[in-house]
Amino acid sequence: MYLGIDFGTSGVRSSTIDADQTIIAETKTRYDIGDFYTWKLALENVIIQIPVNIRQKLKAIAVDGTSSTVLICDGLGEPIYEPLLYNDRRGSEVLEDLRAIAAKAGVSENITVSSTSSLVKLLWLVKNLDFGLNFRLKDYYFLHQADWIGYLLHGKLGISDYHNALKLGYDLKKLEYPKWLKELEISSLFPKVLPAGKAIAPIKPELATKYQINPECLICAGTTDSTASFIASGAHKVGEAVTSLGSTLVLKILSPNQIEDLDYGVYSHCFGDLWLVGGASNSGGAVLKQFFTDSELESLSAQIMVSKEFTNNLNYYPLPQAGERFPLNDPEMLPRIEPRPESDREFLYALLDGIAKIEAEGYNLLQKLGATPSTRIYTTGGGAKNPLWTHIRQKYLKAEIIPSLHEAAYGTAILAMKGLT
Repeated sequence: MYLGIDFGTSGVRSSTIDADQTIIAETKTRYDIGDFYTWKLALENVIIQIPVNIRQKLKAIAVDGTSSTVLICDGLGEPIYEPLLYNDRRGSEVLEDLRAIAAKAGVSENITVSSTSSLVKLLWLVKNLDFGLNFRLKDYYFLHQADWIGYLLHGKLGISDYHNALKLGYDLKKLEYPKWLKELEISSLFPKVLPAGKAIAPIKPELATKYQINPECLICAGTTDSTASFIASGAHKVGEAVTSLGSTLVLKILSPNQIEDLDYGVYSHCFGDLWLVGGASNSGGAVLKQFFTDSELESLSAQIMVSKEFTNNLNYYPLPQAGERFPLNDPEMLPRIEPRPESDREFLYALLDGIAKIEAEGYNLLQKLGATPSTRIYTTGGGAKNPLWTHIRQKYLKAEIIPSLHEAAYGTAILAMKGLT
């Protein structure tokens, strides 16, 4: 049996599958993404909820985490500062330094030259942290969320995967860090990068005993949450895409072409012999939850569907705060969610309509940049369960919209079972 654990933006889920890829057990818990202590508790919580007889048969475990959520830890694996989350923009302070380093090396700007990239966050951390009197960079480790959680299970520091390492600057064609990065003093902090799903080491003996897990169970290199969602969706053909309607709006499409365009926040993950091309907007469910509870969203959406109030004259661009990444890359962009109608139903419809337009603009942009036109769009995340949102999206999207077969944890379990080069 194979276990996948998904650390998303607000919750942690696990999925255990057998050799036929049938789900045997699923567990979940909530956690605070900004608190290391709750990461550990959540990991333990989703494991101990799995029946003991299943834990005893586990052959491999993989973990996914939020892309570009990072940390620095010491040689004992203890974090020395709070995690910098996927949307943390403190790196803006050193962004010009990074641009200067890249320019001096003759490197054109890429996905790392961004206020939220893993690389710029590392530069910010090294510049701002007080490491102590006997400070040596080589005594510390820079890791992504999935890397550190994997470390808790296998005990090997300094290991990452192809997908998480992309925004750190890892070259997915040459499978190495570029020369200009290796020449930087901070390069000693870089993790070793493995293919997603590759076995790292057996689970730590003390954890095997504590949780009654098969002591020969292998812990594998992980992935990002959005890539795990793609694997779980069922999409596997060129032109098939996945939209994640979670706290943010994430688009990914399978293409034979690697595409990167910093001006639009577009990047590509390697996905076997193909490329997973996509971008992530700051718009999404987080905006909706600023104004409505989950129960209100469900009730109002149902009312609109029954009354067929499908008109909207408002041109919203819903954002939870200033700043957008894709399909526009403008860190100063302000939310456009006014005027607010008196009717909550009209307001909700306008918000959903605005997010749907952003999604359509995103897919149109990916096509213009060279990605294969989308033929089928799988949908995952909480928003996938909202019939009104699906109805609105279908107005703007030319492809068939279908629900994802499974959630991200299932994709990570598949990764543990099969690996992905």
